[in-house]
Amino acid sequence: MRSPTTRSPVRGAARTAAALVAVIVLAAGCSGSGGKDDEDESDDGGGGGKGVNTPRLKIAMITHSGEGDTFWDIVQSGAKQAARKDNVEFLYSNDKEAKGQAELVQSAIDKKVDGIIVTLAKPEAMKTVLGKAEDAGIPVVTINSGGEFSAEFGALSHIGQDESVAGEAVGEELDKRGKKKALCVIHEQGNVSLEQRCAGVKKTFDGSVENLNVDGTNAPGTESSVSAKLQATKDIDSVVTLGAPIAAYSVKAKEDAGSKAEVDTFDLNAEVVKRLKAKEVGFAVDQQPYLQGYLAIDELWLYKTNANVLGGGKPVLTGPAIVTGKDVPKLEKYTARGTR
Repeated sequence: MRSPTTRSPVRGAARTAAALVAVIVLAAGCSGSGGKDDEDESDDGGGGGKGVNTPRLKIAMITHSGEGDTFWDIVQSGAKQAARKDNVEFLYSNDKEAKGQAELVQSAIDKKVDGIIVTLAKPEAMKTVLGKAEDAGIPVVTINSGGEFSAEFGALSHIGQDESVAGEAVGEELDKRGKKKALCVIHEQGNVSLEQRCAGVKKTFDGSVENLNVDGTNAPGTESSVSAKLQATKDIDSVVTLGAPIAAYSVKAKEDAGSKAEVDTFDLNAEVVKRLKAKEVGFAVDQQPYLQGYLAIDELWLYKTNANVLGGGKPVLTGPAIVTGKDVPKLEKYTARGTR
């Protein structure tokens, strides 16, 4: 597993600082207040053992996830682990429609939660309601998507990967593999982070990139669309998917189309690791979703109990890293338990 080459010294410094913050926080989680005790007592990453003695908090996480996206199961796994440690009641809800997600945020405000974790896949829909959270004195942490809007919308900080950098890393990896024509499959139209990933691929890839919009919640429809494109455009030699479930659909689509294109993907889960091992997927981009959930809960707990802000208000980067078949032996255990 390797991180992509960083081109900018400033960006490199920010990434190093963010990594140090993550290490410090994780080390703190291994103190006598939980963390290490929890993991010693439970090998599934689910926690247990002793927690902190700070007042009980209620924290809501509201995401743009559609049905069946296993990525968010891993995010929740990290959040639940931190919640057990931090004496937090964790509330999760999701809606793939921007209006519905905003309504769920309003519902959390109405419940007078102690903190809100939210994704900004369709940022403009969140602006007004997050202003209401700020007016209500509820601290907000953004995760995963829309990091460039986080500070503007009043959040303490953003936890995730730089999507443009992640896309650029994929373009560079495709060049190393000698690819010439890539299909970038966008499984949620209008999601700014997904569009940034494909744009990043185009920026560094010496070959050509064509985007294909599909409905990622419709597996048969996604398979059919990718298969039809591969049949119509025979010289596509790489299919880049932007989520782990879409990789599985694309492997099936490739087989149906009789294509020899390599399937590569963003994000990691047990299925992707299995396919890396079987050489059905070339590589994956890991943004460590477990960390996104874990650190978001930890940050709100730290803020509420000690006025701390991770990263000094700057983004805390959890990725990207390129994962290939050689990384499978050390990852299988963790993906099997849903923490990587």
